[in-house]
Amino acid sequence: MQDEPVIEHLYAHVPFCARKCSYCTFYSEAGDAALIDRYVGALAREMESVAGDLRPRTIFFGGGTPSILNLRQWERIFDVIERLNLVRASEWTVECNPATISADKARLLRERGVNRISMGAQSFDEGLLDRLGRVHSREMIYRSFDTLRAAGFDNINIDLMFAIPGQTLDQWRRSLDEALALGSEHLSCYEVIYEEDTPLFEDLQAGRVAVDDELAGVMHEELLAKLEAGGFVQYEVANFARRTASDGAAGAEIPERACRHNVNYWRGGSFYGVGPSAAEYVRGVRAKNWSNTQLWCEQVEKGRRAVESSERLAPLGRAGELAAFGLRMNAGWPLAEFRRRTGFDLPVEWRQEIQRLISLGYGALQPGRFHLTKTGMKYADWAAEEFLRS
Repeated sequence: MQDEPVIEHLYAHVPFCARKCSYCTFYSEAGDAALIDRYVGALAREMESVAGDLRPRTIFFGGGTPSILNLRQWERIFDVIERLNLVRASEWTVECNPATISADKARLLRERGVNRISMGAQSFDEGLLDRLGRVHSREMIYRSFDTLRAAGFDNINIDLMFAIPGQTLDQWRRSLDEALALGSEHLSCYEVIYEEDTPLFEDLQAGRVAVDDELAGVMHEELLAKLEAGGFVQYEVANFARRTASDGAAGAEIPERACRHNVNYWRGGSFYGVGPSAAEYVRGVRAKNWSNTQLWCEQVEKGRRAVESSERLAPLGRAGELAAFGLRMNAGWPLAEFRRRTGFDLPVEWRQEIQRLISLGYGALQPGRFHLTKTGMKYADWAAEEFLRS
């Protein structure tokens, strides 16, 4: 099995938001200036603790809302990253909310090495933005996109959501048209999920909103058709990259504009996670930090990793997880790579599951590769569960 000599991917969680969205289950909080400053100091210490084992090819600052940090706080983070010699990442992503992008901040991010932005638009409809609890307006999406372009960003992702309560098919079509017209290099498009402990789930339980699976299915078909016509290639269930000349007419296994950090997740690679609630997977050990900024700061300030839980999965259990993650990608699993990463033969250990998917028209076993079909991608979550091993 593959064992990385050095870890090449880093995730940093920024837990602060101006306001919690109605659908969100990620750990976030409002945070005052003093707490955010304390967080930045603790983040520096936690990065120091893993820097000796880290040579990042990708860095991803997620949240929360990383763009809520001010210029001084970002400067402190960049100074630490440079001091620790973690600046050679070929892909460095920062998630941004359109309401928290300024010209000065965009320039600073670009000048200090960030080369990819993921902007959470979610919708171009003002009413639906309000329904989701977003703090930005439709106009802010356009203004922030132009600001990022002016700062030199040529790799921007736009997040969109569909099957939002009250959303019509026409509204979804218009959001897709507007997103395509922006000309971003990447789109991430997610169906709304009603997660427990969210206001949206409470509305569902109380009967104030309803799920329309048939409409969601039509919206998904519209998504696939419009993005293909618009020059995008789907490479994962919810992720689409603008096709480039280097992808070739038939499309590369992983498009040039794919998010390399996320591809590492789906291919089961190791990564360090820093910040409150951040998860990591390092050489067979999965761990998660405390989802409490104060507690996380206290632990890190004492010179500890603020780990709430960790576990080493049995080899077969981990291989099942990798099979499940990888099937979310259109390319599926190259069989030799799966064997190299896990020590297991996918068509042997999961023969019955593969045959079942093939018989349903959901899977295809080709020389050297197993992947889901176009129909099977619609049921990727169900298919993935079939491969899990306890």
